[in-house]
Amino acid sequence: MKQNPKTVRMWMIICLLFSLGLAATENDRDFKMCGTWSHGSALRNLKYDLRKGCKAIEISANEITLSIRGSITAKCTRSSSILLNSKPLQNQSDFCVFWEPLLDLLIVEVNRKNHTLCEPKDLQENCCTDLSLREQKNGGQYGIVKGSIHGDILTNNIMEKYTFEGQSINCKKKFCDEAISQTSRGANMIENVVMKSNTTGRVDLPCAQSTVIEMEEGFTGRYLTLPASQTKAPNMIPSVYLPSCLKSASKRKSKVVCTYYKDKNLFQGGPSDSSLLDDVVGLSVENEIIENLPEPVKITFHHLPFPANWSRKCVSWDTRKDNEVKWRGDGCETVNINERETECHCNHLTYFAILVQVEQKATVRHLEALTFITAVGCAVSLVSCLVLFYWLCKRRIGKKNQTSLVHRGLVVAIFLLCLFFILTGTVANVENKTACKITGSLLHYSLLSTLCWMAMEVFHTFLLVRKVFSSTIPPWVFYLGGFGLPALLVTILLSIGDIYGERKIVPSENITSPYRMCWMSDKDKSLLAHYIINIGLLAVVVSSGAVMLFLVVKEIRNRPEWKNIHVSFLSIWGLTCLFGTTWGLGFLDFGPLSEAILFLFCIINSLQGFFLMLRYYALERMKKKDDSSSDGSSSASSKQHMLQTNENS
Repeated sequence: MKQNPKTVRMWMIICLLFSLGLAATENDRDFKMCGTWSHGSALRNLKYDLRKGCKAIEISANEITLSIRGSITAKCTRSSSILLNSKPLQNQSDFCVFWEPLLDLLIVEVNRKNHTLCEPKDLQENCCTDLSLREQKNGGQYGIVKGSIHGDILTNNIMEKYTFEGQSINCKKKFCDEAISQTSRGANMIENVVMKSNTTGRVDLPCAQSTVIEMEEGFTGRYLTLPASQTKAPNMIPSVYLPSCLKSASKRKSKVVCTYYKDKNLFQGGPSDSSLLDDVVGLSVENEIIENLPEPVKITFHHLPFPANWSRKCVSWDTRKDNEVKWRGDGCETVNINERETECHCNHLTYFAILVQVEQKATVRHLEALTFITAVGCAVSLVSCLVLFYWLCKRRIGKKNQTSLVHRGLVVAIFLLCLFFILTGTVANVENKTACKITGSLLHYSLLSTLCWMAMEVFHTFLLVRKVFSSTIPPWVFYLGGFGLPALLVTILLSIGDIYGERKIVPSENITSPYRMCWMSDKDKSLLAHYIINIGLLAVVVSSGAVMLFLVVKEIRNRPEWKNIHVSFLSIWGLTCLFGTTWGLGFLDFGPLSEAILFLFCIINSLQGFFLMLRYYALERMKKKDDSSSDGSSSASSKQHMLQTNENS
């Protein structure tokens, strides 16, 4: 026999209701009476007569009839008889009577076949519950054997009739009280009972209010403001955007439940140093698990402005992963629209909230001064790099050597680093995520390229110190190390995703006005990449540069021209800039001198292009002066000559 679609849906609801523990939980709100019906071999029937009210329900049995009659329903009034076609063995049939007062739902199960006497309605305000045994009447040959309430045997004797009486209560309020006492299961109880209320539109409970929406074919998405009590200011009620991808293409209709929870006690949990905002939103689709949406669900929360040292973060509690309340940021992006509004973009459905906590944000003292100094230094270095690159290219026409090649590579890298550092703040203020991501990756590339070309300077100088002849390494090796390796590293990070983006640096003088720049974000994997790649490479360059500086000074300290203090200082300072040793100041940013070191770091490294140009210009002048005063004799060794060539190149 073909079943009515409404009946099929009803049984799905009932099965799910029992499996989730909403109708079978051992509490005094739900009623479950079971037993074995001892009857004759003739045709049997289930007879029922149900009326509105809250007086009593009578469950009786005789040779051919199992009867359910009484006055316990809120709206259901039904009277009829159902023919039972099953043929049980030994003239006995197992049966159960289920009563869910909140839904006004009454089911009788006979030999594992369900018969719905009262279908689920809207959630009832007042209902008849706390059914307790008032009377039982002994039977003869036929009747009810081993009658039980929630599995507790009432008697092993054959009884003709059981009578239960109840009391009328505010069912919604009691349901909410029980849900709150369940803590980790309470929210599930509320959302599931709303889903099973067999209604669309608004469903109100003292602890939550829901909107049930049917998504039909051609669903294109929908914005809605969640239902809330009249005491809630209209401009503070959360709103939700449901994308079209929520609707499954394989189903003609889908029901989505959007619930606004007024009592956050249902969701207590999470770090001890954080707390939830008052608003919690639950989203679910009937009989479906929704995750990895191509277009995110958007939940907009409204709140009062937070103190400057408070952070806000979109979180969700996935009940499939965590039985107890555990708020996670996975799958949600926090969009701070303004100080009174936060939007959560999430790729799944579950419970959502805003987690706020007082955090000690890392601040930088004198940030405005440091930013200005660095910007001016970078601008000076930009011009200096252009001039120095022109000089190096002009010299290349007359004489090609690897020293000039390595110098040119370093100059280009420093030029790019200064250029993108100047641009990063401007691009960040445009608030274009794609442009900021590209600028951040280019700034990172230029930094890595600068460090790699400094490493090339160290490597090339090592060849000059340890050999008396020019190195024969092909030029492409230097280009591969200086430009190719950084490009590879940045490409890998881009493929990982969520590495580059807007970064905020908070000044200690005014934490409400952070400096925005396009750089590596403050997410965990970005910080991990920063420490492994940036700090790791910097440590290698600084340490190898310091060792190489020591070796070079040791080799040429006895040369006659080093007795001139200006020459020796200029040579050491020039090599320090070439080898990137000045970047090692970043490792000394601690202790009482940290502020002075931070200023020195910004001044020296932002003017690195200028110092390289100054070094080149000074050494060229010294070389011309020496050439004009030379008498043609030379007492230097061939190795000293090579060092002199490197120093003056």
